[in-house]
Parts: sequence; C-alpha cells; structure tokens
Amino acid sequence: MRKYFATGLLILVPIAITAGVLHWVFTTLDQPLLILLLPEQMRSKYTFTGLSALMTLAIIFLTGVLAHNYFGRYVVRLWDQFLARIPVVNSIYSSVKQVSDTLLSPNGNAFRQVVMIAYPHANARTIAFLTGAPSGEVASHLEGEYVSVYVPTTPNPTSGFFLMMPKSEVVELNMSVDTALKYIISMGVVAPDATPPLQK
Repeated sequence: MRKYFATGLLILVPIAITAGVLHWVFTTLDQPLLILLLPEQMRSKYTFTGLSALMTLAIIFLTGVLAHNYFGRYVVRLWDQFLARIPVVNSIYSSVKQVSDTLLSPNGNAFRQVVMIAYPHANARTIAFLTGAPSGEVASHLEGEYVSVYVPTTPNPTSGFFLMMPKSEVVELNMSVDTALKYIISMGVVAPDATPPLQK
C-alpha cells in the first residue's frame, strides 16, 4: 500500500504543481476575464471538507496502483511525452518532476542522514538532510571538508534551500528520515522520541 501511494505521489505531484503554476500565471495576468468566463457555481469560494481529503487520498492511491502495471506505465510515458511537447508546460513539469522523483522516490537516496545545523543565523538551529559532498569545480574553491545539506521548508518539505557547509558545523542526529519529515511537516508538533531508532 505504501509503494502504491508513493508511486501515485510521484505521478500526481508534478502534474498538480505544474497546473498550479499555470493557474497562478493566468489568473494573475487576466483575472477579471477568467472569473467572468467561469460558471456561477465555480465562482464561489471552495470549501475544504473531510470528504474532499479522502477523495484526494483515494485518487493518489489508485494512480499508484494503476501505474504499477504495464498499461499504466505505458499511459504515464505517453503523458510525459505529451507534456514534453508543450513549450511552457514542459519547462515547469520537467523541473518539478525531477525534484519530486528525487525527494519522493522510495528507492532513491536523496536523504542519507538527518542532521542539525545553525540556520538561518548562528543562534538558531534547524533540521536538515545530508545529501552528499561538493565535487568538481565547486569543491576546488572550498578549503577544508565540506558537506552538502538540504534544508526543507515547513510544512512543505519539497521546497527548501541547498547549502554547502563545513562538516565540523554539521551535527548528525540519531533520527530516521521518516521521523524527521514528520517533525518538519507538523511544524514541530509531532516531536521525535528522545532516542529513536536510526533507520537508513
């Protein structure tokens, strides 16, 4: 069930974000005209209900189930090829899909270790994820041992900041990636245990 849900997220998150960006662009450029073109029922403010949340979860799960068979994978490939041919949509969708594939893929190695760093200033601390180490030309301009970390925003961890920091300033935590993500998404409400088991 978790595998299907993750697959559904990988497919639907890029689509949803792309549609959201395009919707924002069009409503910003020509908001009065678009509102007039909408039916009267759609002009009222959308009300979030528990039923709509359940329907969203069901759609994500069913998308993951369908994408795990041959026909579903074929449809996904056709969908990606179709969006790749649309100039504006392609640039948004491909960028978002690369990020979501990296962050949400259950087989990926995006987050290797949960760490704590001083951010955004010396007297503050935040949770981050170790993603690797600088290499190539970037590493040649750094003195000493540096590591690459990703600082997610809350409550949406798919956006954040990429930092290169001295390894000596990064504190590794005995915390699983799943636990850290719950901590971040809940804005600190779902606090981790004092000594959680480390799962890599």
